[in-house]
Amino acid sequence: MAEQNRAENGRPKKKVLVVGAGAAGMSCAHHLSQHPDKFDVTLIDAVDYCGGQAFSIPIDKDTHGASWLNQGVQGGSHIFHHSMTMFARQGHHADPVKLQVSFGKDDTFWTNVFPTQLLARHAKEVRRFQTMLTIVRWFEIFFAILPIKLLFKLFFFSEEFANTIALPMIALFLGTGNATPEVPSIILERLVTSPTYGMWYPGDKLSVASNLPPMVVFPNFGVFYEDWRQDLLKRGVDVRLSTELTQVVKRDKTGVVVKLIKRTPTPDSHNPVSAWVTDSGSDQSAKEEKETFDELVLCVLADSANRILGPTASFREKKVLGSAKFSDDITVTHTDADYMRRHYENFYNPEQAVSALSGVDQTTRLEMAKKSFKPMYYIKQYPSDRSKLEMCFDCTNYQSQFPPEVPFDDHVFQTIFLNKKRDSHLWSIDEIDEGKIIRKDWWHQLCHSFTHYIFVIPWVWLLQGHKHTRFAAAWTLINAHEVAVMSGIAAAVDLGAQYPEDLERDKFALLSFRLYYLLTYGRWYRKKAAKEGPGKDWASGLYGSVYQGPGSVNEERTMWREEREKKASW
Repeated sequence: MAEQNRAENGRPKKKVLVVGAGAAGMSCAHHLSQHPDKFDVTLIDAVDYCGGQAFSIPIDKDTHGASWLNQGVQGGSHIFHHSMTMFARQGHHADPVKLQVSFGKDDTFWTNVFPTQLLARHAKEVRRFQTMLTIVRWFEIFFAILPIKLLFKLFFFSEEFANTIALPMIALFLGTGNATPEVPSIILERLVTSPTYGMWYPGDKLSVASNLPPMVVFPNFGVFYEDWRQDLLKRGVDVRLSTELTQVVKRDKTGVVVKLIKRTPTPDSHNPVSAWVTDSGSDQSAKEEKETFDELVLCVLADSANRILGPTASFREKKVLGSAKFSDDITVTHTDADYMRRHYENFYNPEQAVSALSGVDQTTRLEMAKKSFKPMYYIKQYPSDRSKLEMCFDCTNYQSQFPPEVPFDDHVFQTIFLNKKRDSHLWSIDEIDEGKIIRKDWWHQLCHSFTHYIFVIPWVWLLQGHKHTRFAAAWTLINAHEVAVMSGIAAAVDLGAQYPEDLERDKFALLSFRLYYLLTYGRWYRKKAAKEGPGKDWASGLYGSVYQGPGSVNEERTMWREEREKKASW
Protein backbone atom coordinates (compact mmCIF):
# COMPACT_ATOMS: atom_id res chain seq x y z
CA MET A 1 0.00 0.00 0.00
CA ALA A 2 2.80 2.38 0.89
CA GLU A 3 4.44 1.68 -2.45
CA GLN A 4 1.23 2.62 -4.29
CA ASN A 5 1.21 6.01 -2.60
CA ARG A 6 4.73 6.91 -3.67
CA ALA A 7 5.83 8.43 -6.98
CA GLU A 8 8.58 6.93 -9.12
CA ASN A 9 11.10 9.39 -7.66
CA GLY A 10 10.40 8.03 -4.19
CA ARG A 11 8.41 11.05 -3.07
CA PRO A 12 4.85 10.55 -1.82
CA LYS A 13 2.09 11.17 -4.31
CA LYS A 14 0.06 14.31 -3.75
CA LYS A 15 -3.41 13.48 -2.49
CA VAL A 16 -5.67 15.95 -4.31
CA LEU A 17 -9.34 16.50 -3.54
CA VAL A 18 -11.29 18.02 -6.45
CA VAL A 19 -14.68 19.32 -5.30
CA GLY A 20 -17.34 19.56 -8.00
CA ALA A 21 -17.73 17.23 -10.99
CA GLY A 22 -18.81 19.86 -13.50
CA ALA A 23 -16.71 20.94 -16.47
CA ALA A 24 -13.98 22.45 -14.28
CA GLY A 25 -13.70 19.53 -11.86
CA MET A 26 -13.77 16.87 -14.57
CA SER A 27 -11.14 18.75 -16.54
CA CYS A 28 -8.90 19.14 -13.49
CA ALA A 29 -9.22 15.47 -12.50
CA HIS A 30 -8.62 14.37 -16.10
CA HIS A 31 -5.35 16.24 -16.46
CA LEU A 32 -4.09 15.24 -13.02
CA SER A 33 -4.88 11.61 -13.91
CA GLN A 34 -2.41 11.82 -16.81
CA HIS A 35 0.28 11.60 -14.09
CA PRO A 36 -0.61 8.58 -11.93
CA ASP A 37 2.94 8.60 -10.62
CA LYS A 38 2.48 12.08 -9.12
CA PHE A 39 -1.14 12.40 -8.02
CA ASP A 40 -3.70 10.41 -6.09
CA VAL A 41 -6.94 12.10 -7.19
CA THR A 42 -10.35 12.08 -5.52
CA LEU A 43 -13.29 13.77 -7.28
CA ILE A 44 -16.54 14.40 -5.40
CA ASP A 45 -19.92 15.97 -6.08
CA ALA A 46 -23.04 16.33 -3.93
CA VAL A 47 -25.29 15.21 -6.81
CA ASP A 48 -25.33 11.74 -8.32
CA TYR A 49 -24.09 12.57 -11.83
CA CYS A 50 -21.18 14.35 -13.50
CA GLY A 51 -21.53 17.53 -15.53
CA GLY A 52 -22.87 20.10 -13.09
CA GLN A 53 -25.10 22.51 -15.02
CA ALA A 54 -24.41 20.55 -18.21
CA PHE A 55 -26.72 17.54 -18.32
CA SER A 56 -29.40 16.01 -20.54
CA ILE A 57 -32.94 14.82 -19.98
CA PRO A 58 -35.08 12.20 -21.79
CA ILE A 59 -37.98 13.31 -24.01
CA ASP A 60 -40.55 11.51 -26.17
CA LYS A 61 -38.90 10.77 -29.51
CA ASP A 62 -42.16 9.81 -31.25
CA THR A 63 -43.59 13.27 -30.48
CA HIS A 64 -40.55 15.50 -30.70
CA GLY A 65 -38.23 13.68 -33.11
CA ALA A 66 -35.42 13.20 -30.56
CA SER A 67 -35.03 11.11 -27.41
CA TRP A 68 -32.91 13.53 -25.38
CA LEU A 69 -32.42 17.23 -24.70
CA ASN A 70 -29.41 19.10 -23.34
CA GLN A 71 -30.36 21.13 -20.30
CA GLY A 72 -28.55 24.10 -18.79
CA VAL A 73 -25.67 24.24 -21.27
CA GLN A 74 -26.52 23.85 -24.94
CA GLY A 75 -23.86 25.35 -27.18
CA GLY A 76 -21.01 27.75 -27.66
CA SER A 77 -18.53 29.18 -30.11
CA HIS A 78 -15.92 27.83 -32.52
CA ILE A 79 -13.33 29.42 -30.22
CA PHE A 80 -14.08 26.75 -27.59
CA HIS A 81 -11.00 24.72 -28.55
CA HIS A 82 -10.50 23.08 -25.15
CA SER A 83 -14.13 21.99 -24.78
CA MET A 84 -14.30 20.44 -28.23
CA THR A 85 -10.99 18.64 -27.74
CA MET A 86 -12.41 17.13 -24.53
CA PHE A 87 -15.43 15.97 -26.56
CA ALA A 88 -13.12 14.27 -29.05
CA ARG A 89 -11.16 12.50 -26.31
CA GLN A 90 -14.37 10.68 -25.34
CA GLY A 91 -15.54 10.01 -28.91
CA HIS A 92 -18.00 12.90 -29.22
CA HIS A 93 -18.23 16.06 -31.32
CA ALA A 94 -20.01 19.39 -31.56
CA ASP A 95 -22.14 20.32 -34.57
CA PRO A 96 -22.12 23.70 -36.35
CA VAL A 97 -25.17 25.95 -36.41
CA LYS A 98 -25.88 29.43 -37.75
CA LEU A 99 -27.64 31.29 -34.99
CA GLN A 100 -30.98 33.00 -35.59
CA VAL A 101 -32.51 35.20 -32.90
CA SER A 102 -35.89 36.77 -32.20
CA PHE A 103 -35.82 39.75 -29.85
CA GLY A 104 -38.98 41.46 -28.63
CA LYS A 105 -42.61 41.25 -29.71
CA ASP A 106 -44.87 43.20 -32.10
CA ASP A 107 -43.58 46.78 -32.56
CA THR A 108 -40.40 46.11 -30.52
CA PHE A 109 -39.37 43.01 -32.50
CA TRP A 110 -36.08 42.68 -34.37
CA THR A 111 -33.85 39.87 -35.57
CA ASN A 112 -30.48 39.33 -37.18
CA VAL A 113 -32.20 37.53 -40.10
CA PHE A 114 -34.23 40.33 -41.69
CA PRO A 115 -34.83 44.09 -41.12
CA THR A 116 -37.89 45.15 -39.12
CA GLN A 117 -39.94 48.26 -38.37
CA LEU A 118 -38.10 48.74 -35.07
CA LEU A 119 -34.72 49.01 -36.81
CA ALA A 120 -36.12 51.43 -39.39
CA ARG A 121 -37.58 53.56 -36.60
CA HIS A 122 -34.17 53.78 -34.92
CA ALA A 123 -32.06 54.10 -38.09
CA LYS A 124 -30.14 57.12 -36.80
CA GLU A 125 -29.37 55.46 -33.47
CA VAL A 126 -28.27 52.27 -35.23
CA ARG A 127 -25.66 54.25 -37.17
CA ARG A 128 -24.60 56.12 -34.03
CA PHE A 129 -24.31 52.80 -32.19
CA GLN A 130 -21.52 51.72 -34.53
CA THR A 131 -19.79 55.07 -34.08
CA MET A 132 -20.00 54.69 -30.32
CA LEU A 133 -18.42 51.23 -30.47
CA THR A 134 -15.56 52.59 -32.58
CA ILE A 135 -14.89 55.27 -29.97
CA VAL A 136 -15.05 52.73 -27.15
CA ARG A 137 -12.58 50.56 -29.07
CA TRP A 138 -10.16 53.47 -29.51
CA PHE A 139 -10.35 54.48 -25.85
CA GLU A 140 -10.99 51.04 -24.39
CA ILE A 141 -8.89 51.63 -21.31
CA PHE A 142 -11.25 54.40 -20.21
CA PHE A 143 -14.54 52.70 -21.08
CA ALA A 144 -13.71 49.07 -20.25
CA ILE A 145 -15.38 48.74 -16.83
CA LEU A 146 -18.11 51.35 -17.33
CA PRO A 147 -21.57 49.71 -16.97
CA ILE A 148 -23.37 49.72 -20.30
CA LYS A 149 -26.41 51.45 -18.80
CA LEU A 150 -24.17 54.47 -18.19
CA LEU A 151 -22.51 54.11 -21.59
CA PHE A 152 -25.86 54.51 -23.36
CA LYS A 153 -26.73 57.54 -21.25
CA LEU A 154 -23.34 59.05 -21.99
CA PHE A 155 -23.98 58.78 -25.74
CA PHE A 156 -27.63 59.90 -25.43
CA PHE A 157 -29.35 56.77 -26.69
CA SER A 158 -33.08 56.45 -26.21
CA GLU A 159 -34.42 54.08 -23.57
CA GLU A 160 -36.22 52.02 -26.22
CA PHE A 161 -33.06 51.53 -28.27
CA ALA A 162 -30.98 50.55 -25.25
CA ASN A 163 -33.54 48.13 -23.81
CA THR A 164 -34.98 46.53 -26.94
CA ILE A 165 -32.00 46.46 -29.31
CA ALA A 166 -28.71 46.64 -27.38
CA LEU A 167 -29.34 44.76 -24.12
CA PRO A 168 -30.56 41.52 -25.79
CA MET A 169 -27.33 41.31 -27.82
CA ILE A 170 -25.33 40.92 -24.60
CA ALA A 171 -27.81 38.83 -22.64
CA LEU A 172 -27.66 36.26 -25.45
CA PHE A 173 -23.90 35.81 -25.37
CA LEU A 174 -23.38 35.53 -21.62
CA GLY A 175 -26.77 34.59 -20.27
CA THR A 176 -26.45 37.73 -18.15
CA GLY A 177 -30.21 38.13 -17.99
CA ASN A 178 -31.42 40.96 -15.78
CA ALA A 179 -27.89 41.88 -14.73
CA THR A 180 -27.17 42.98 -18.32
CA PRO A 181 -27.37 46.76 -17.64
CA GLU A 182 -24.50 46.30 -15.16
CA VAL A 183 -22.22 44.47 -17.61
CA PRO A 184 -18.91 46.24 -18.44
CA SER A 185 -18.86 48.14 -21.73
CA ILE A 186 -15.85 46.20 -23.00
CA ILE A 187 -17.98 43.07 -23.33
CA LEU A 188 -20.51 44.80 -25.58
CA GLU A 189 -17.75 46.41 -27.62
CA ARG A 190 -15.84 43.16 -28.14
CA LEU A 191 -19.01 41.30 -29.15
CA VAL A 192 -19.30 43.59 -32.16
CA THR A 193 -15.72 44.66 -32.98
CA SER A 194 -13.61 41.56 -32.27
CA PRO A 195 -12.99 39.32 -35.30
CA THR A 196 -12.34 36.36 -32.98
CA TYR A 197 -14.64 36.71 -29.95
CA GLY A 198 -17.30 38.90 -31.57
CA MET A 199 -20.60 37.09 -32.01
CA TRP A 200 -21.97 40.08 -33.94
CA TYR A 201 -18.79 40.84 -35.87
CA PRO A 202 -18.77 42.72 -38.16
CA GLY A 203 -21.29 45.28 -36.96
CA ASP A 204 -23.88 46.59 -39.40
CA LYS A 205 -24.53 50.34 -39.63
CA LEU A 206 -27.96 49.62 -41.09
CA SER A 207 -29.37 46.89 -38.85
CA VAL A 208 -26.95 46.52 -35.89
CA ALA A 209 -26.36 42.83 -36.67
CA SER A 210 -27.07 41.11 -39.95
CA ASN A 211 -24.70 38.15 -39.71
CA LEU A 212 -25.76 34.63 -38.75
CA PRO A 213 -23.15 33.90 -36.04
CA PRO A 214 -21.41 30.56 -36.68
CA MET A 215 -21.85 28.66 -33.42
CA VAL A 216 -21.64 25.05 -32.24
CA VAL A 217 -24.15 22.89 -30.38
CA PHE A 218 -22.86 20.38 -27.87
CA PRO A 219 -23.25 16.57 -27.85
CA ASN A 220 -25.48 14.62 -25.48
CA PHE A 221 -24.05 15.79 -22.18
CA GLY A 222 -25.57 12.94 -20.19
CA VAL A 223 -23.66 10.42 -22.31
CA PHE A 224 -20.51 12.53 -22.71
CA TYR A 225 -20.00 13.15 -19.00
CA GLU A 226 -20.77 9.55 -18.11
CA ASP A 227 -18.19 8.40 -20.68
CA TRP A 228 -15.73 10.86 -19.13
CA ARG A 229 -16.48 9.54 -15.64
CA GLN A 230 -15.84 5.97 -16.77
CA ASP A 231 -12.56 7.09 -18.33
CA LEU A 232 -11.49 8.74 -15.08
CA LEU A 233 -12.25 5.54 -13.17
CA LYS A 234 -10.05 3.59 -15.58
CA ARG A 235 -7.28 6.10 -14.95
CA GLY A 236 -7.46 5.49 -11.21
CA VAL A 237 -9.44 8.55 -10.13
CA ASP A 238 -11.61 7.92 -7.08
CA VAL A 239 -14.93 9.39 -8.27
CA ARG A 240 -17.44 9.72 -5.43
CA LEU A 241 -20.86 11.02 -6.39
CA SER A 242 -23.57 11.86 -3.83
CA THR A 243 -20.68 12.95 -1.62
CA GLU A 244 -20.70 16.43 -0.16
CA LEU A 245 -17.92 18.51 1.37
CA THR A 246 -19.61 20.11 4.37
CA GLN A 247 -16.66 21.92 5.89
CA VAL A 248 -12.95 22.55 5.57
CA VAL A 249 -11.66 21.94 9.09
CA LYS A 250 -8.01 22.90 8.70
CA ARG A 251 -5.57 24.16 6.07
CA ASP A 252 -1.95 24.46 7.05
CA LYS A 253 1.52 23.25 6.08
CA THR A 254 0.55 19.67 6.91
CA GLY A 255 -2.29 19.66 4.39
CA VAL A 256 -6.06 20.03 4.26
CA VAL A 257 -8.56 18.37 6.58
CA VAL A 258 -12.18 18.22 5.41
CA LYS A 259 -15.49 16.81 6.55
CA LEU A 260 -17.54 14.78 4.05
CA ILE A 261 -21.02 13.28 4.15
CA LYS A 262 -22.66 10.66 1.97
CA ARG A 263 -25.85 11.95 0.31
CA THR A 264 -28.98 9.95 -0.53
CA PRO A 265 -29.32 9.77 -4.33
CA THR A 266 -32.67 10.81 -5.82
CA PRO A 267 -34.22 9.01 -8.82
CA ASP A 268 -33.18 11.77 -11.26
CA SER A 269 -29.71 12.08 -9.61
CA HIS A 270 -30.30 15.79 -8.83
CA ASN A 271 -29.97 15.59 -5.07
CA PRO A 272 -31.63 18.56 -3.31
CA VAL A 273 -29.66 21.07 -1.29
CA SER A 274 -28.69 19.40 1.97
CA ALA A 275 -29.34 20.42 5.55
CA TRP A 276 -25.67 21.31 5.74
CA VAL A 277 -26.29 24.20 3.32
CA THR A 278 -29.79 25.35 4.31
CA ASP A 279 -32.54 24.29 6.71
CA SER A 280 -33.99 22.00 4.02
CA GLY A 281 -33.70 18.91 6.21
CA SER A 282 -32.21 16.77 3.44
CA ASP A 283 -29.75 14.19 4.81
CA GLN A 284 -29.60 15.98 8.16
CA SER A 285 -28.84 12.68 9.87
CA ALA A 286 -25.83 11.96 7.65
CA LYS A 287 -22.63 11.30 9.56
CA GLU A 288 -19.62 13.51 8.83
CA GLU A 289 -16.31 11.78 8.20
CA LYS A 290 -12.93 13.50 8.34
CA GLU A 291 -10.36 13.00 5.59
CA THR A 292 -6.95 14.52 4.97
CA PHE A 293 -5.53 15.64 1.61
CA ASP A 294 -2.41 17.44 0.47
CA GLU A 295 -4.18 19.79 -1.96
CA LEU A 296 -7.72 21.09 -2.46
CA VAL A 297 -9.27 22.31 -5.74
CA LEU A 298 -12.67 23.98 -5.30
CA CYS A 299 -14.56 23.72 -8.59
CA VAL A 300 -17.71 25.28 -7.17
CA LEU A 301 -19.41 28.68 -7.21
CA ALA A 302 -17.63 31.47 -5.38
CA ASP A 303 -20.25 31.80 -2.63
CA SER A 304 -20.21 28.02 -2.11
CA ALA A 305 -16.42 28.09 -1.80
CA ASN A 306 -16.69 30.90 0.75
CA ARG A 307 -19.20 28.91 2.81
CA ILE A 308 -17.19 25.67 2.62
CA LEU A 309 -13.95 27.32 3.73
CA GLY A 310 -15.75 28.77 6.75
CA PRO A 311 -13.43 29.80 9.60
CA THR A 312 -10.36 28.72 7.64
CA ALA A 313 -10.97 31.41 4.99
CA SER A 314 -8.52 34.27 5.01
CA PHE A 315 -9.63 37.90 4.95
CA ARG A 316 -8.58 38.11 1.29
CA GLU A 317 -10.55 34.98 0.35
CA LYS A 318 -13.64 36.28 2.11
CA LYS A 319 -13.44 39.64 0.33
CA VAL A 320 -12.84 38.24 -3.17
CA LEU A 321 -15.22 35.27 -2.99
CA GLY A 322 -17.84 37.36 -1.21
CA SER A 323 -17.81 39.99 -3.96
CA ALA A 324 -19.22 37.63 -6.60
CA LYS A 325 -22.94 38.23 -7.13
CA PHE A 326 -25.50 35.59 -8.04
CA SER A 327 -29.21 35.40 -8.83
CA ASP A 328 -31.67 32.53 -8.67
CA ASP A 329 -33.26 31.76 -12.05
CA ILE A 330 -35.64 29.01 -13.13
CA THR A 331 -35.73 27.23 -16.49
CA VAL A 332 -39.07 25.75 -17.52
CA THR A 333 -38.73 23.10 -20.23
CA HIS A 334 -42.08 22.79 -21.96
CA THR A 335 -44.03 22.23 -25.17
CA ASP A 336 -46.55 25.08 -24.81
CA ALA A 337 -46.50 26.45 -28.36
CA ASP A 338 -49.43 28.76 -27.53
CA TYR A 339 -47.35 30.46 -24.84
CA MET A 340 -44.62 31.00 -27.42
CA ARG A 341 -47.10 32.50 -29.89
CA ARG A 342 -48.43 34.92 -27.27
CA HIS A 343 -45.06 36.15 -26.06
CA TYR A 344 -42.56 35.79 -28.94
CA GLU A 345 -42.20 36.18 -32.68
CA ASN A 346 -41.68 32.68 -34.08
CA PHE A 347 -42.33 33.14 -37.80
CA TYR A 348 -41.64 35.54 -40.63
CA ASN A 349 -44.28 38.28 -40.69
CA PRO A 350 -44.30 40.54 -43.77
CA GLU A 351 -46.10 43.26 -41.81
CA GLN A 352 -43.08 43.61 -39.50
CA ALA A 353 -40.49 43.49 -42.28
CA VAL A 354 -39.14 46.48 -44.20
CA SER A 355 -37.72 46.31 -47.70
CA ALA A 356 -35.10 49.04 -47.19
CA LEU A 357 -33.02 50.58 -44.38
CA SER A 358 -31.68 54.11 -44.83
CA GLY A 359 -32.40 53.80 -48.54
CA VAL A 360 -30.49 50.52 -48.95
CA ASP A 361 -32.45 47.64 -50.48
CA GLN A 362 -32.97 44.60 -48.20
CA THR A 363 -34.89 42.35 -50.57
CA THR A 364 -32.31 39.55 -50.53
CA ARG A 365 -32.54 39.21 -46.75
CA LEU A 366 -36.33 39.23 -46.87
CA GLU A 367 -36.43 36.46 -49.45
CA MET A 368 -34.13 34.32 -47.33
CA ALA A 369 -36.20 34.96 -44.22
CA LYS A 370 -39.42 33.92 -45.96
CA LYS A 371 -37.90 30.50 -46.60
CA SER A 372 -35.72 29.85 -43.58
CA PHE A 373 -36.52 32.04 -40.55
CA LYS A 374 -36.29 29.60 -37.65
CA PRO A 375 -35.38 31.47 -34.47
CA MET A 376 -33.39 29.54 -31.90
CA TYR A 377 -32.93 32.13 -29.19
CA TYR A 378 -35.57 34.56 -27.93
CA ILE A 379 -35.73 37.50 -25.57
CA LYS A 380 -38.84 39.24 -24.32
CA GLN A 381 -38.88 42.57 -22.50
CA TYR A 382 -41.51 43.05 -19.82
CA PRO A 383 -43.83 45.94 -20.85
CA SER A 384 -43.80 47.45 -17.36
CA ASP A 385 -39.98 47.52 -17.25
CA ARG A 386 -38.19 46.98 -20.55
CA SER A 387 -34.80 46.71 -18.86
CA LYS A 388 -35.96 43.36 -17.42
CA LEU A 389 -35.86 40.30 -19.66
CA GLU A 390 -37.22 36.81 -20.13
CA MET A 391 -35.08 34.45 -22.20
CA CYS A 392 -36.06 31.38 -24.18
CA PHE A 393 -34.65 28.69 -26.47
CA ASP A 394 -36.45 26.83 -29.22
CA CYS A 395 -34.42 23.70 -28.60
CA THR A 396 -35.86 21.95 -31.63
CA ASN A 397 -34.50 24.63 -33.96
CA TYR A 398 -31.20 24.88 -32.05
CA GLN A 399 -30.03 21.46 -30.90
CA SER A 400 -28.81 19.18 -33.65
CA GLN A 401 -30.29 15.84 -32.56
CA PHE A 402 -33.70 17.04 -33.80
CA PRO A 403 -34.87 16.53 -37.41
CA PRO A 404 -34.74 19.64 -39.63
CA GLU A 405 -38.55 19.79 -39.89
CA VAL A 406 -40.79 19.28 -36.86
CA PRO A 407 -44.33 20.72 -36.51
CA PHE A 408 -44.17 23.83 -34.32
CA ASP A 409 -46.69 22.42 -31.84
CA ASP A 410 -44.26 19.53 -31.20
CA HIS A 411 -41.23 21.76 -30.54
CA VAL A 412 -39.49 21.73 -27.17
CA PHE A 413 -38.82 25.11 -25.55
CA GLN A 414 -36.87 26.31 -22.55
CA THR A 415 -38.14 29.55 -21.01
CA ILE A 416 -35.89 31.16 -18.40
CA PHE A 417 -37.31 33.42 -15.70
CA LEU A 418 -34.64 35.58 -14.10
CA ASN A 419 -33.71 36.88 -10.64
CA LYS A 420 -36.42 35.49 -8.38
CA LYS A 421 -35.65 37.75 -5.43
CA ARG A 422 -35.95 41.04 -7.33
CA ASP A 423 -38.02 40.39 -10.46
CA SER A 424 -40.38 37.45 -9.87
CA HIS A 425 -43.34 39.86 -9.73
CA LEU A 426 -42.81 40.39 -13.48
CA TRP A 427 -42.76 36.72 -14.44
CA SER A 428 -45.40 35.15 -16.68
CA ILE A 429 -44.47 31.64 -15.56
CA ASP A 430 -48.04 30.86 -14.49
CA GLU A 431 -49.20 31.28 -18.09
CA ILE A 432 -47.35 28.14 -19.19
CA ASP A 433 -49.72 25.18 -19.36
CA GLU A 434 -48.78 22.87 -16.46
CA GLY A 435 -49.76 19.89 -18.56
CA LYS A 436 -47.09 20.78 -21.12
CA ILE A 437 -44.20 21.29 -18.69
CA ILE A 438 -41.48 18.64 -18.99
CA ARG A 439 -39.20 19.86 -16.23
CA LYS A 440 -38.31 22.81 -13.99
CA ASP A 441 -34.74 23.56 -12.93
CA TRP A 442 -33.44 26.24 -10.59
CA TRP A 443 -30.03 27.79 -11.23
CA HIS A 444 -27.77 29.91 -9.05
CA GLN A 445 -26.35 32.10 -11.81
CA LEU A 446 -23.36 34.43 -11.84
CA CYS A 447 -24.20 38.09 -12.48
CA HIS A 448 -21.58 39.61 -14.79
CA SER A 449 -21.80 42.97 -13.06
CA PHE A 450 -19.02 45.51 -13.59
CA THR A 451 -18.20 44.97 -9.91
CA HIS A 452 -17.20 41.39 -10.74
CA TYR A 453 -14.41 42.78 -12.93
CA ILE A 454 -13.27 45.21 -10.25
CA PHE A 455 -13.45 43.22 -7.02
CA VAL A 456 -13.20 39.56 -8.14
CA ILE A 457 -11.39 38.85 -11.42
CA PRO A 458 -8.25 40.98 -10.84
CA TRP A 459 -7.59 39.37 -7.44
CA VAL A 460 -8.21 35.66 -8.03
CA TRP A 461 -4.49 35.09 -8.68
CA LEU A 462 -3.74 36.16 -5.11
CA LEU A 463 -5.86 33.28 -3.79
CA GLN A 464 -4.44 30.47 -5.91
CA GLY A 465 -2.24 28.02 -3.99
CA HIS A 466 -2.81 29.78 -0.68
CA LYS A 467 -3.11 27.19 2.09
CA HIS A 468 -2.95 24.36 -0.48
CA THR A 469 -6.17 25.58 -2.13
CA ARG A 470 -7.00 26.47 -5.74
CA PHE A 471 -10.19 27.73 -7.35
CA ALA A 472 -11.42 26.55 -10.75
CA ALA A 473 -14.77 27.51 -12.25
CA ALA A 474 -16.29 29.78 -14.88
CA TRP A 475 -16.81 32.56 -12.32
CA THR A 476 -13.04 33.15 -12.37
CA LEU A 477 -13.53 34.97 -15.69
CA ILE A 478 -16.79 34.66 -17.61
CA ASN A 479 -19.71 32.23 -17.55
CA ALA A 480 -18.83 29.79 -20.34
CA HIS A 481 -18.17 26.05 -20.60
CA GLU A 482 -14.82 26.78 -22.23
CA VAL A 483 -13.66 28.90 -19.30
CA ALA A 484 -14.67 26.16 -16.87
CA VAL A 485 -12.65 23.56 -18.81
CA MET A 486 -9.62 25.87 -19.01
CA SER A 487 -9.86 26.67 -15.31
CA GLY A 488 -9.66 22.98 -14.46
CA ILE A 489 -6.63 22.50 -16.71
CA ALA A 490 -4.97 25.57 -15.14
CA ALA A 491 -5.41 24.19 -11.63
CA ALA A 492 -3.93 20.86 -12.71
CA VAL A 493 -0.99 22.55 -14.43
CA ASP A 494 -0.34 24.69 -11.37
CA LEU A 495 -0.20 21.54 -9.27
CA GLY A 496 2.39 20.04 -11.62
CA ALA A 497 0.41 18.37 -14.41
CA GLN A 498 1.34 18.90 -18.05
CA TYR A 499 -0.69 21.03 -20.44
CA PRO A 500 -1.72 18.72 -23.33
CA GLU A 501 0.78 18.71 -26.19
CA ASP A 502 -1.85 18.70 -28.93
CA LEU A 503 -3.55 21.77 -27.45
CA GLU A 504 -0.16 23.44 -27.09
CA ARG A 505 0.32 23.07 -30.85
CA ASP A 506 -3.12 24.61 -31.40
CA LYS A 507 -1.98 28.23 -31.38
CA PHE A 508 -5.35 29.71 -30.40
CA ALA A 509 -5.92 27.20 -27.60
CA LEU A 510 -2.41 27.90 -26.29
CA LEU A 511 -2.91 31.66 -26.44
CA SER A 512 -6.25 31.44 -24.66
CA PHE A 513 -4.78 29.22 -21.94
CA ARG A 514 -1.72 31.42 -21.50
CA LEU A 515 -3.83 34.54 -21.05
CA TYR A 516 -6.19 32.78 -18.64
CA TYR A 517 -3.28 31.32 -16.63
CA LEU A 518 -1.59 34.72 -16.48
CA LEU A 519 -4.79 36.39 -15.28
CA THR A 520 -5.81 33.82 -12.66
CA TYR A 521 -2.40 32.57 -11.49
CA GLY A 522 -0.09 35.47 -12.26
CA ARG A 523 2.25 33.27 -14.31
CA TRP A 524 3.02 32.87 -18.01
CA TYR A 525 2.89 29.30 -19.28
CA ARG A 526 6.04 28.34 -21.21
CA LYS A 527 5.78 26.03 -24.21
CA LYS A 528 7.12 22.51 -23.76
CA ALA A 529 5.75 20.43 -26.64
CA ALA A 530 7.55 19.69 -29.90
CA LYS A 531 6.43 21.81 -32.86
CA GLU A 532 5.30 18.89 -34.99
CA GLY A 533 2.47 16.56 -34.09
CA PRO A 534 -1.31 16.40 -33.55
CA GLY A 535 -2.96 19.76 -32.94
CA LYS A 536 -0.82 21.78 -35.31
CA ASP A 537 -3.62 22.08 -37.89
CA TRP A 538 -6.53 22.51 -35.50
CA ALA A 539 -6.46 26.31 -35.48
CA SER A 540 -7.88 27.95 -38.62
CA GLY A 541 -9.45 31.24 -39.58
CA LEU A 542 -8.38 34.65 -38.33
CA TYR A 543 -5.72 34.28 -35.60
CA GLY A 544 -6.48 30.55 -35.56
CA SER A 545 -9.71 31.14 -33.65
CA VAL A 546 -11.86 28.68 -35.62
CA TYR A 547 -11.46 25.13 -34.33
CA GLN A 548 -10.90 22.44 -36.97
CA GLY A 549 -9.88 19.58 -34.72
CA PRO A 550 -11.52 16.19 -34.18
CA GLY A 551 -14.11 17.56 -31.72
CA SER A 552 -16.25 19.26 -34.38
CA VAL A 553 -17.79 18.46 -37.75
CA ASN A 554 -18.66 20.63 -40.74
CA GLU A 555 -22.27 19.62 -41.44
CA GLU A 556 -25.25 20.84 -39.42
CA ARG A 557 -27.45 18.26 -37.65
CA THR A 558 -24.84 15.54 -37.96
CA MET A 559 -26.02 14.12 -34.63
CA TRP A 560 -29.52 13.61 -36.04
CA ARG A 561 -28.09 11.91 -39.14
CA GLU A 562 -25.84 9.67 -37.05
CA GLU A 563 -28.72 8.55 -34.84
CA ARG A 564 -30.90 7.91 -37.90
CA GLU A 565 -28.15 5.83 -39.54
CA LYS A 566 -27.56 3.92 -36.33
CA LYS A 567 -31.26 3.05 -36.11
CA ALA A 568 -31.31 1.96 -39.77
CA SER A 569 -28.41 -0.43 -39.16
CA TRP A 570 -30.18 -2.26 -36.32
